[in-house]
Amino acid sequence: MPPKDHPQTPDGRYFVSKGKLWRMTDPALPDDQRRAAIKRMMRARMAERSAVDDAAVQQARADIDAAKVTLGERGPVWWDDGAPDEGGTAPQASSYAAWWAGLGAECRAKG
Repeated sequence: MPPKDHPQTPDGRYFVSKGKLWRMTDPALPDDQRRAAIKRMMRARMAERSAVDDAAVQQARADIDAAKVTLGERGPVWWDDGAPDEGGTAPQASSYAAWWAGLGAECRAKG
């Protein structure tokens, strides 16, 4: 689920925030696995904020990354039609350019 009010691509693969496409969670991921991965990610984010040395920060970031891979937000794409991962790309510079241009200015401003 994208953050509240952020535009979501019609195919449900990305939401737009800070002018970039961000990959959505794999919709086929079972709810219990999704919840567990989110819990691990939130714990790792808390650990990152409270880390007292570089090693702890690096471990927390690795844990965050692992949770995001489990969620399908990083790592191999979760769709199977051969479309590339366009995460991190500005929507107007992606295959979603026509969709983005067709959104109203107010909606684009939320992304």
